[in-house]
Amino acid sequence: MIIQLQTNVSSTEKGVIVDKIKSIGYKTNEVVTQHGAYLVGIGKKEFDIRELGQLKGIADIHRVSDDYKLVSRKWKVGRTAIDLGDGVVIGDGNVSIMAGPCSIENEKQVELTIDHLVKNGVRIMRGGVFKPRSSPYAFRGLGIDGLKMWYAQAKAAGIKIITEVMQVSQIAEMHDYVDVFQVGARNTQNFNLLDELGKVDKAVMIKRGISGTIEELLYSAEYVFAAGNEKLILCERGIRTYEKASRNTLDINAIPILKEKTHLPVVADPSHGIGIRDFVEPVALAAVMAGADGIIYETHQKPEEAASDGQQTLDFLESKALIEKMNKTSQLLKTF
Repeated sequence: MIIQLQTNVSSTEKGVIVDKIKSIGYKTNEVVTQHGAYLVGIGKKEFDIRELGQLKGIADIHRVSDDYKLVSRKWKVGRTAIDLGDGVVIGDGNVSIMAGPCSIENEKQVELTIDHLVKNGVRIMRGGVFKPRSSPYAFRGLGIDGLKMWYAQAKAAGIKIITEVMQVSQIAEMHDYVDVFQVGARNTQNFNLLDELGKVDKAVMIKRGISGTIEELLYSAEYVFAAGNEKLILCERGIRTYEKASRNTLDINAIPILKEKTHLPVVADPSHGIGIRDFVEPVALAAVMAGADGIIYETHQKPEEAASDGQQTLDFLESKALIEKMNKTSQLLKTF
């Protein structure tokens, strides 16, 4: 169960509530986030919920059978929207578009990409400065200096930044230059990293693991929420299957299933989901039709010269066409 505490709950009232929960045979975990304070009760015993509901200091109480309780939609029927500031919101009923290169390479590339995004009304830029690569000899990013350079240009243009954090030690140095921390597929079950991201007041987008289940993705989000951070976004980025015709298999099914199971925004990544430039557009549009709150994809001024993932990256003309089609598709959905 989840107990939402009143904002003015006293320590005495909280103690009475905790003692009552223990007397029922449940364990309690206190969770304090940017938006509220909760007591998460873990147990199996049946009881009359009114025994707790009438206690002072309780704002609301909910039965949640899922093990991933805080991210479950069973206690929060209304959908969560993530406000990044300056009018940029993910999960507000519109499709949020996040676009940019796989890797941040140099100042000119950043300048050209930001210009492309601004001209097409996109407010969030993706890019990597710490790149997890399968080969140790591949380009692995510009690091914190590249992030600072990117941030300076993005801030001046009113663009928000989403970029991947790979380890706990990077969080503090990246914090002031990031709007959304991205947890990549390889780190979805890096629970030390998830715990630490739960302690920051920044949005966190968690990508589904390479071979991860929907349930495992929800458990990963629960780690961050339970550590104190409600600003969460989930991302379906394709999973590894026996199919070899594409880089991954984008699980379109996951989008409506996640939307039913959780109150968090759900984003799709068609670039990694299929890994073939010519098919990024139809897969992105399919994800929008399936109900995705946002699409994150790769674009570069010259994909054939990109430092990484050029084979799945759109050029700016292709990106412009995709943005227009996604916006039209989103508007069409609102007429149904």
